[in-house]
Amino acid sequence: MAATKRIPVSEGVWAEISDLKQPGQTFDELLSAMAEQEKKRRFIEDMDRIEAEGDFVELDFGVPDTD
Repeated sequence: MAATKRIPVSEGVWAEISDLKQPGQTFDELLSAMAEQEKKRRFIEDMDRIEAEGDFVELDFGVPDTD
């Protein structure tokens, strides 16, 4: 870890985050995992929105259909 940053949080948020932490897990590891999970959730949400709203066209790559 190169630099340490401090993030002020309320007592309630501290307690909630602490409850999520696994034994032996650092807050850095927990927050990193939470950030990664949120990125994946947002990606899936974006893909679902694009699929629902999108106007798609079929692309012809000139490859014979094998079905």
